[in-house]
Amino acid sequence: MAEVAVQDSSYNHVTSERIFELAEPKHSKSVWLTSFGPRVMWGTQDMLWPISNGALGGEATPRVMELSSPKKNFQTGVKVNRPQYVYSCGRESVIWDISPLAGRAEASDRITRLANHKQAPREYLEKEDRPHYNFSCGRVSPIWDVSDGAKQCDDRPRTSQLAQAKSPHPQFQGERQVESLISRSTLIARCTERLGHLSRPKNRPNGPFREPQWPVSDSAKVFSATTRSLELAKPKSLPEGYQPNREDPQWKIPRSARRAIASSRINELAGPIIRASMDHVQFDPDAFLVKETALKAACSPRVEELAAPIRR
Repeated sequence: MAEVAVQDSSYNHVTSERIFELAEPKHSKSVWLTSFGPRVMWGTQDMLWPISNGALGGEATPRVMELSSPKKNFQTGVKVNRPQYVYSCGRESVIWDISPLAGRAEASDRITRLANHKQAPREYLEKEDRPHYNFSCGRVSPIWDVSDGAKQCDDRPRTSQLAQAKSPHPQFQGERQVESLISRSTLIARCTERLGHLSRPKNRPNGPFREPQWPVSDSAKVFSATTRSLELAKPKSLPEGYQPNREDPQWKIPRSARRAIASSRINELAGPIIRASMDHVQFDPDAFLVKETALKAACSPRVEELAAPIRR
């Protein structure tokens, strides 16, 4: 950093015209193919084109007043505004006014029974005598008590070798410094005439643009639509057999449905499928035990040769 500071102080007197040229902001290279009309700044109340005094003080013709009138609302009667379409699901909000009688009413035994949540069968409930069910892999927790002998034992040379962090590659090169030093000759250099000519932007025309306003003929103002145009302008009617939405999204449940009792076949089909528990399917008490022979085994020279890292 000290070298950079000394070099910056040595070039304080450089005031080349090239530096001032490069410091100028970049000019817009937009052409008539990519830009339409004057430049507009979003978020302002400025108009695209200035409005003339004649347009501000003019009066609209009957045809313009007719075209500016809103579209007729064909929803009449109880379908005006249709609140059930506010939530776009065919019914109105689930929050409605509750009558005082419903607030003081008591639920029947059948309604109380239906309001209870579904209970899991006894075969799926976790019991105290099933500790392996929590992790479903044959062991309760990966955290276990370490014996005193394991805490006081000395590590082997092989264990120390495996515990060492991986070293970088011998040909690894660290990152370079962020800043780069610019030579004095580059700072005071002047570009050739050819480079200045090639760096100029292309000159393109600013048009053509169509005028934003054009006169409307008198025949177009007094034109009457044909019968075919009026027929095509009619809104699409509802098909035959169309039934509107219910006036009330809630309806009464018959007494027979409240007192209905499911048959034995329905109860049999409603019962969940009982499968064997994970304790019996994936239980292996010796899954995380290392054999005594594996602890005392010595690898062959071929295995040591294959385990050695590749040297590049």
